[in-house]
Amino acid sequence: MNIDELLEQARAVLQRVTPEDAARATASGALLVDMRPIEQRARDGEIAGALIVDRNVLEWRLDPQSAHRIPEIRSYDDAVILFCNEGYASSLAAATLQRLGLHRATDMIGGFQAWLAAGLPAESAQNPT
Repeated sequence: MNIDELLEQARAVLQRVTPEDAARATASGALLVDMRPIEQRARDGEIAGALIVDRNVLEWRLDPQSAHRIPEIRSYDDAVILFCNEGYASSLAAATLQRLGLHRATDMIGGFQAWLAAGLPAESAQNPT
């Protein structure tokens, strides 16, 4: 199996959402999770209200039974929408969260770059002084 096949398998179990769908879902209570590295967030900006969870601890922070979970996650029924920069790593991570039991986990098609391209609001990147 190669990465393209792995990505195809991951996406086959997801009901991926557009940036506009993600904005509507978060307004209705879905958790929008930014899993991009700090360097990308600093360079490109952030989505206000998105939870920042580094990829290397994602499963521990989002598993409702984990002692290391974030307080925003309460149940395996919570709607969770992940995004990365362009929507590749987030698909793999969302499929993993589904395997963990978060059956409503998915990702945003095109990631943060698609959010920006759709003209949705984002906080500007912070330029250090």
